[in-house]
Amino acid sequence: MRFSVNVPNFGDFADARAVATVARAAEDAGWDGLFVWDHVVHNKAARRGQPFGDPWMLLTAAALATSTIRLGTLVTPVARRRPEQLARQVATLDVLSGGRVVFGAGLGGPVEDEFGSFGDETDPVVLAERLDEGLGLLARYWAGERVDHDGPHYRVRDVEILPATVQQPRPPVWVGGFWPARRPFRRAARWDGVVPLFASGHGEPPTPEEVREVAEYVTEHREATGPYDVVVGGLTAPEAAADVVGPLAAAGATWWDERGRYTAPELYSLPAVLRRVEAGPPRL
Repeated sequence: MRFSVNVPNFGDFADARAVATVARAAEDAGWDGLFVWDHVVHNKAARRGQPFGDPWMLLTAAALATSTIRLGTLVTPVARRRPEQLARQVATLDVLSGGRVVFGAGLGGPVEDEFGSFGDETDPVVLAERLDEGLGLLARYWAGERVDHDGPHYRVRDVEILPATVQQPRPPVWVGGFWPARRPFRRAARWDGVVPLFASGHGEPPTPEEVREVAEYVTEHREATGPYDVVVGGLTAPEAAADVVGPLAAAGATWWDERGRYTAPELYSLPAVLRRVEAGPPRL
């Protein structure tokens, strides 16, 4: 079992220095990773007036402040980005960090706010197609291939995106989705990990039964062999964290992602997050 800290890219964490501070504290306290959100406006009604930071700039600051922890987004909406630009951002961070990037991908949302606000596509079927096609392109770019591609949403002519990532053939790709919808989890089975969200909401730990269902479903649909991550999370008190996380590890979780409650202001408060980070990860 590995342990990560999760912060949004708004509020106090719009400031790259705050993210670097949390990253350094997490490494010092024995956490294994730091993951940030990837939003432009998130929920406009809830976030009106709050600053946002670019996740790749935030993670660059975190990389420069650390030497061992894994770094990445949970999750990047690939359909909102140009694959070639995203490939270069991720590869640059992977090189800078010495191969410590994990790439979290998903559909993204809220769709009307994050996509519709800018005149972009809001049909989830089309966005899912762009996600799948984009992930395929990213994998080829990260491997340093010369790419030619004719797809329904992207066309590429004789392009190499260099440097390739340090991790070869690519960084680990984790795919997010809301359980019990099945299609996102069949997509996740084709990659290196799954990041399920549940009806209980962001910040509320899932039940062992929910984690077991996800792990069994993804295993059933996997064709590749080798390591695979099941990433779940929530908010724990340090003195009770092991009691929460232990049963989830037994149910198949491989990462515990410490994350604040969606509606609580502590979610984007540097002092609140630092207090929990400095107390250290759960001790199983």
